[in-house]
Amino acid sequence: MVRNIVPVADMRLSRNPQEVIVTHGLGSCVGLAVYDPVGKIGGLLHVMMPSSAVNPVKAQSNPYMFVDTAVPRFFDELQAAGAQKKRWVVKVSGGAKVTNDLCDHFQIGKKNYVALRKVLWKRGVLINAEDVGGSSARTMYLDVGTGQVWLKADGRERYL
Repeated sequence: MVRNIVPVADMRLSRNPQEVIVTHGLGSCVGLAVYDPVGKIGGLLHVMMPSSAVNPVKAQSNPYMFVDTAVPRFFDELQAAGAQKKRWVVKVSGGAKVTNDLCDHFQIGKKNYVALRKVLWKRGVLINAEDVGGSSARTMYLDVGTGQVWLKADGRERYL
């Protein structure tokens, strides 16, 4: 089994059935796993911030940092690799409140999730399963051979 790590503000695609794509540290960040079970193509995205409007220059150099620029580009990459949208299995994780700030002024996790839902809605993409919110950071895995997605959080593993 080969592990391919997705850094923060990045994505990975694969059609290698021996590969597991993994991303760590999904606190307020959002992880998006997409799998085409017929084409056996999978991808995992780790996105940090909801809107590129806060830093358009940064969005130009790294579009995977912001939900509004990352998700459309990720979807385009999936389709270019041969994944057909009508077959996609979509799973989402993250969007937590991991700070001890009592007022949680910025609510980045919540805003990331809301921004993601908007982009998915505009693109006509439905979520098949999700594990979002709460206060724990998660690690998200996608097995490219089977399409299974699982999470590690608080020392426990669970399938999504």
